[in-house]
Amino acid sequence: MSSIVDFEELFGVNAGYVERVFAEYSAQPEAVSEEWQRFFESHLAPEQLPKRTPTKAETLDAERSVAREVEPASTLEPLRGVAAKIAANMTESLTVPTATSTRVVPVKVLEENRRIVNEFLAAEYRGKVSFTHFVAWAMVRALQEIPSMGVSFHDVGGVPHRQELGPINIGIAVDLPRPDGKRSLVVPCIKDCGTMNFATFMAAYTALIQKSRNGKLTPADFQGTTCTLTNPGTIGTVSSLPRLMTGQSFILATGAIGVPAEYEGAGLATLTEIGVSKVMTLTSTYDHRVIQGADSGEYLALLHKLLNGEHGFYDDLFADLCIPYRPIRMERDRVAALGTPQRDSEDAERASKVLQYVRAYRVRGYLLANLDPLVWEARTYPELEMDYYGLTVWDLDRTFPSGLVTRSGFATLREIRDTLRATYTHRVGIEFMHIVDPEQRAWLRERMEESRNEEELPREVQLRVLDSLVAAEAFERFLHTRFVGHKRFSLEGGETLMPVLDALLERAGEHGIHHAVLGMAHRGRLNVLAHVMQKSLTRIFSEFEGSI
Repeated sequence: MSSIVDFEELFGVNAGYVERVFAEYSAQPEAVSEEWQRFFESHLAPEQLPKRTPTKAETLDAERSVAREVEPASTLEPLRGVAAKIAANMTESLTVPTATSTRVVPVKVLEENRRIVNEFLAAEYRGKVSFTHFVAWAMVRALQEIPSMGVSFHDVGGVPHRQELGPINIGIAVDLPRPDGKRSLVVPCIKDCGTMNFATFMAAYTALIQKSRNGKLTPADFQGTTCTLTNPGTIGTVSSLPRLMTGQSFILATGAIGVPAEYEGAGLATLTEIGVSKVMTLTSTYDHRVIQGADSGEYLALLHKLLNGEHGFYDDLFADLCIPYRPIRMERDRVAALGTPQRDSEDAERASKVLQYVRAYRVRGYLLANLDPLVWEARTYPELEMDYYGLTVWDLDRTFPSGLVTRSGFATLREIRDTLRATYTHRVGIEFMHIVDPEQRAWLRERMEESRNEEELPREVQLRVLDSLVAAEAFERFLHTRFVGHKRFSLEGGETLMPVLDALLERAGEHGIHHAVLGMAHRGRLNVLAHVMQKSLTRIFSEFEGSI
């Protein structure tokens, strides 16, 4: 049995990666994971298995010998290893009769919703998403609606067969740097995507990429791929026609994101005024023996609609991530032509609507504040959404009076929206517009909106907070194990109150306050006495034991 033939048949374009793992296995079986060891032992003939682990000196001698053998004697350089596998796979791919469909998709809505998602995830320390996450998820959703794009061709004993769509396994092309400075391509797949929501898909996608970069891929990661997503747009390619590997249904390529070439010299204001969005070219190369052009065209059309927000694509995605905002939707720009009386009237009306939008956040923004540390609950409130005021995605890049949200008094709607959301709907909920004194309201507003209700804590303060939390938790655990059966009211998840009380009392002292009277219920009282009021632990424990 030839190991090379087996690798090509089983792994296709990934054969080069497997060949490198096999080289490590041949030199030292223990150098690869147990999954790869079991795979090679089950697929290789006994005479192909490594007999023993060579010594370091033997390995160095062998490497020098191979280096001398492959030294080119002329300008011709033979392809070896990964390069040879890729060449063989490309030659084999020519036996697959393919056709390609192309569609240019606007990414205005995709770009804006990605920005919203990443800002929310960053505030919650939950990572970030790329454009490829969204495109890959749209591929899954579209395959569920158009299963005819998931079929594949197989030759069984000279008889052509069509395999219907099973579990959706999306292959992700990953470009990896090699120690010699060159790059290699692997295409592991995310298994059974049809059973996931976007949150679980995002986690699986990120884990697979990390696994690829750490060299932890196993044979199972390459098997059963339904279709593949490749992204040559990351290196500036606008459109490409990738080769389809045998056994797969189709391969989708995404091009670089940018404004159409004929508008590259236009400014942002001009592009917004005439409604020109950045675009991305999608190409679907499919096995024409079992998939027809109409299927591919319909599939790309559905991808177009999904990425534009139709069929509840972003609504479901936001709900899966528990994001408390409505997603941006594609809408036609509603402004009249420049220089007309109607336009002047519309501009004044939209400016008025923006000021209403600003006031709504100051009055009702606390309703969306994320105050539950255990559950991300998606909530919405109509008056805190742009579309409630007739504002569209095209208004985000237009400049309006900011209602003093920014110091300059004017800002783009995007800047206004981002500041309001960061100030009033993140981890602090503020209700202050009921205050009668206008000076007090202005004082609070200025300090909250300028800082977005965030304060960058120095490292020493963060460590102090951590020490306070650990001490509070350790104290509760000690009481629970040492004084079993004693009646007490533990902190019960209120540990974060300890550094807050400490900070409040310290700030009070800085402002000249000499005495503080603290009234509180029984819950957590002992912890406050010990770590805020600095009551002696010896005295607290002796009182528990009856020595008062």
